[in-house]
Amino acid sequence: MAANRGNGASEPRLESLLAASGGHRRTALPTVASVVVTVAALYFGREVFLPIAVALLLTFAIAPVVSSLKRAGVPRIAAVIASVAGAFAALSLFSFVVATQVSDLAQNIPVYQINILTKVRALKENGLGGGIISRLSGVIERVGQEIDRQEPQLPSAAQAPKREPIPVEVVSHEKPLEVLQNLIGPLLSPLGSAGLVIIVVIFMLMEREDLRDRFIRLVGYGDLHRSTQALQDAGKRVGQYLLMQLVVNIIYAVPITIGLWVLGIPNALLWGLLALALRFVPYIGPIIGALLPLFLALAVAPGWSLLLWTAALFVVVELVTGNVIEPWLYGSHTGLSPLAIIVAAIFWTWLWGPIGLVLSTPLTVCLVVLGRHVPQFEFLDVLFGNEPVLEPHARLYQRLLAGDPDEATDHAEEMLEDKYLFEFYGRVAIPALLLGEQDRERGVMDDAQRRQLADSAMTLVANLDDSAQQEAEEEESEQAAAADEKAVDRKAGEKDKATEKNSGEAKPAEEEEEEVDLPDGSGIAVLCAGGRGELDDAAAAMLAQVLEVQGASVSKTSFTELEPLAIRRLDLETIDAVVIGFLNRQSTRHARFMVRRLKRIKAKLRVGIVFWSEVGNGDVEAAAELATTLNADFVAFGMIDAVTGALSKKTAVTLKAGHRRRPPARRKQLQAAE
Repeated sequence: MAANRGNGASEPRLESLLAASGGHRRTALPTVASVVVTVAALYFGREVFLPIAVALLLTFAIAPVVSSLKRAGVPRIAAVIASVAGAFAALSLFSFVVATQVSDLAQNIPVYQINILTKVRALKENGLGGGIISRLSGVIERVGQEIDRQEPQLPSAAQAPKREPIPVEVVSHEKPLEVLQNLIGPLLSPLGSAGLVIIVVIFMLMEREDLRDRFIRLVGYGDLHRSTQALQDAGKRVGQYLLMQLVVNIIYAVPITIGLWVLGIPNALLWGLLALALRFVPYIGPIIGALLPLFLALAVAPGWSLLLWTAALFVVVELVTGNVIEPWLYGSHTGLSPLAIIVAAIFWTWLWGPIGLVLSTPLTVCLVVLGRHVPQFEFLDVLFGNEPVLEPHARLYQRLLAGDPDEATDHAEEMLEDKYLFEFYGRVAIPALLLGEQDRERGVMDDAQRRQLADSAMTLVANLDDSAQQEAEEEESEQAAAADEKAVDRKAGEKDKATEKNSGEAKPAEEEEEEVDLPDGSGIAVLCAGGRGELDDAAAAMLAQVLEVQGASVSKTSFTELEPLAIRRLDLETIDAVVIGFLNRQSTRHARFMVRRLKRIKAKLRVGIVFWSEVGNGDVEAAAELATTLNADFVAFGMIDAVTGALSKKTAVTLKAGHRRRPPARRKQLQAAE
């Protein structure tokens, strides 16, 4: 088994490691007043902000086209005007086709009424127990009568009999100018907004560089790198999202249109165009786009087969598009979590209506990019981004501390799909236990929480037994295959080496990384123990499982069995090496006493000490010096060195004779004799 190993760095003290491992700095949340003022400004100023938002997003979408035309030699003004004219011409054509199809559909609606009534009568006749629809209609009718029923009142003598009202029809004789005003008046506001958007888009594209410089000077002049990166990230994400979403929607709408036309659904082009437009609305857009064709399929044909075929068409095309086309084209480049997309859709719909629903995803993408690069808005990235907000070891520690080893096991198994077991333990699980040790030292973790954390960690190790066995079987098969190929590859390798040496070619930098092969533990018996607490026992259990994967015969014991009164009861007759782990780096004196006691029990016993750290395998010279001080056979700081030291076949270090101080009387006698 091999793993890439980085260059060894000097092992820092545990305090600095734990201080540096605190993770991300605390994210400052905005005040309630600032949130309320911002939302109120967006709501009451929607007449101003909405066209600007639409123009900004269209600018992001059209900017790549303008850049391409400029690179082709087209002047800036011509490139901008051509791009904007083409975009709005496409939108106008889309609107004209939709309006024409809707008008044609409206004329044919009375024709479909007969089929709908026929199906309703069939449901009434075939319903169970007199008809489901009849029952529902009766219930609704009775409820309505009960609501409308008024309490009876005694007739009054002075009360006059009621007279039926006389219908009156008001006929208005409008002038032609008034009729024209009534027709054009409702269109003025949309046309005015569209014209304003076009003008703003043109000026934004014309003055794009100047607007960029002004934005940087306004919010990020002190950090040009961060501001530039934010602008590039926002433009790339939003532009790519809009362009790729348009491509995906076209790919989605084409088979829908063809399929509806083949099935005989009237106005298939209309439903295809609506499916293309509504799919910009996250999640609910495709559903809305499918409802109207389904209703029309119900009305067109007298049977039910057309309805089923239409539903199958939408389901199949949506599954293919959502699971194949979208991941292939742009995947999750928006950077938003699924929940964030839903929440954003609700918020922007409430704020700006249907247009806000369409713009919800790109607008939220801009907010996430802002939070990713501007510290004051980091909470936006935390709330809506799809990146993990907790590091893997902090996430694991939180689950173990909460007493939820099952979810911790799920995360571990996901990571084990790409990592070896020793990598997961060394880079994630052990740092999680170090966070627990840090909390224990700070006094924020009581005994019950410490025991719960240790029990959850032990349960996690037990849950990963199957993964460990599977990895051990894979290791055995790899070793067998390597042994078979070793003889064949030896000559070829020697020939390639000689050729490389003669040619004087250097290896690429990627091939110069040192690979660490964990040794085979067959025939070696190892005892793993915790040093001073339950958390140390959990770390020892993780090390023991890794050693078992390497083929060693491993036994485990608790830190309580290493106490002075209990250590002599340990059965060390068949044990080759003992490895004791400490999460607390300040336990060197305790470790020295344990090494001395164990070697007094069995002189040829190899004893290793592991001072777990997040950095892992540190300076070899520092480890060797510390091993000499402790009289240990090896000292390790990470999982790789711990396994390597435990499975080493070196001769055990001899216990140094302790220096005893002579009593004063004996010292005086020796001085007199001299």
